[in-house]
Amino acid sequence: MTFTTIKNIFKSNIREYAMVMALVVIMILFQILTGGVLFMPLNITNIILQNSYVLILSVGMLLVILTGNVDLSVGSVAAFIGAVSAVFMVTYHMPVILAVPLCLIIGALVGAWQGFWIAYVRIPAFIVTLAGMLVFRGFTMVILKGQTLSPYAQSFQAIANGYLPEALKLGDLNLIALIIGVLLSLLYIYVEFRNLKNKKKYNLEILPAGFTAAKIILMIIAINLLTYGLAAYKGIPSVLVLIASLIAIYTFITQKTILGRHIYALGGNEKAARLSGIKIKRVKFMVFVNMGILAALAGLVVAGRLNAATPKAGTNFELDAIAACFIGGASASGGIGKIMGAIIGALFMGILNNGMSIMSVGIDWQQSIKGLVLLAAVAFDVYTKSKSSAE
Repeated sequence: MTFTTIKNIFKSNIREYAMVMALVVIMILFQILTGGVLFMPLNITNIILQNSYVLILSVGMLLVILTGNVDLSVGSVAAFIGAVSAVFMVTYHMPVILAVPLCLIIGALVGAWQGFWIAYVRIPAFIVTLAGMLVFRGFTMVILKGQTLSPYAQSFQAIANGYLPEALKLGDLNLIALIIGVLLSLLYIYVEFRNLKNKKKYNLEILPAGFTAAKIILMIIAINLLTYGLAAYKGIPSVLVLIASLIAIYTFITQKTILGRHIYALGGNEKAARLSGIKIKRVKFMVFVNMGILAALAGLVVAGRLNAATPKAGTNFELDAIAACFIGGASASGGIGKIMGAIIGALFMGILNNGMSIMSVGIDWQQSIKGLVLLAAVAFDVYTKSKSSAE
């Protein structure tokens, strides 16, 4: 393989490589600046728990952004569902097994309501979801009457704060976490070799064997360092299992299903998608229904983590989710982006927040730095697109 071929492969995947490198750089930087606190077992777990809502929302937000739209209401919807869940479980003592599915259904109805105006009445998503942000924030205040409602049952709190069983131990380490690390490593190796086989089958460009081997080795090291850090504390958090399941499901949907191809086609060129027979109204509608469900799920996770429903819950959640997608390589014009990219973007934001908090950086400076990072990510997207079109 020539240097030109390697260069072309790198150019075609520049967003993916750039965000991974940026994540590695910021991890190393804050590990040094915090004196090693960033990757302490307790802090690794805290990063996952504190940013679970961003990871969940970014998955749904990516699909919205892929269609060339944006959802500004997800923070308010999360707060609204949190308030509803508190009324169900705290006020009326509804069983968790009944209340959780009911809250997700209500989230789907919220998404359907907004999706109807966007897809079928053709009101811009920015306007509809801005209205939704105000409406559902108001509903939250009305339901809670401006007060905090708590506590939840222990079984509900376990969704956000629980861990997989600690029955198996290897010294002071959680054996289940270590086993999961090994299994994920084997799964990753299998997926990489299957993808390599498929590329060879269709005569697609592939990286040199050395590059591929280095990529696999580094990823295996990263996976096992993460699971080792979790094993040294309390093991695998329940919410991490939930997030991993969402990543697997939505990666499959976006890459292996007709609906996924239609979402990308719609964002790439709506007129061409319509002429090719794609039912663009239905696709837009389904994307916003899905966003409503994931916003509801994020609201339940936040309520479980706080063990309370509060009127101020969900504030700026939409900004974190949108920023995670753009930092993760999604294009502001739609049609470009991956689920793992959004997850990496969310982790980038989470580590940035966590690192600055450990260093006692003021909230005012944190907001400013996050804004500059978002601007840089979008500017990078615009630059790479203009450069590729010029060539």
